[in-house]
Amino acid sequence: MLVVEDDEPIALALSNGLRREGFDVLCVGSAAAALNALPTDFVLLDLGLPDRDGIELFRNLRAVTPAPIIMVTARGSEEDRIAGLDLGADDYVVKPFGVREVVARINAVMRRLASRDSESPVQTIENVEIDRRVRTVRVSNEFIQCTPKEYGILEFLARDPGAVITRQEILDGVWGPHWYGTTKMIDVHVASLRRKLGEPNFIETLRGIGFRIICDP
Repeated sequence: MLVVEDDEPIALALSNGLRREGFDVLCVGSAAAALNALPTDFVLLDLGLPDRDGIELFRNLRAVTPAPIIMVTARGSEEDRIAGLDLGADDYVVKPFGVREVVARINAVMRRLASRDSESPVQTIENVEIDRRVRTVRVSNEFIQCTPKEYGILEFLARDPGAVITRQEILDGVWGPHWYGTTKMIDVHVASLRRKLGEPNFIETLRGIGFRIICDP
């Protein structure tokens, strides 16, 4: 596990706590050191680094490693959390935090990924193909560009086509169980997905309940 944190007391406490929980930890204090420390199987990323903006580093990491990334930051506003998760972070932890909370979130992310990876890597529903290996979507064999959250919603609904998935289930499955923001953002992503898929009836909204993928039995 790679911990990217330039605040030495926080880095020391977090690293020691994670090691007590059985994690193999490498701690670095800069963006350059983080990129040089790859490959890794998990990243805890502080966004306030001395040599590069943490969001920029997040994008750099996402481009070169499939490892899950949890953002760890003092930026605690709802807008900051939404922005971080919409970029594709697997979770978002606001300082100050306890090591037990971080461990719980790491374990939750790992469980979600294990569940996702146990499924068939390529799924086709009508003319929509979802490739979980590379997180891509094709419609009638043409790639469409989805944001990380658009892909996450589509992939989550596709796990059980035809079943009604509640808004809270989508928040827990795509944003993570520790996300406490509004569910209204789901509608924005679903509306964008419908436009990109070119199939306005592919995802049905059940007002006050949730969503489902409409498909022939």
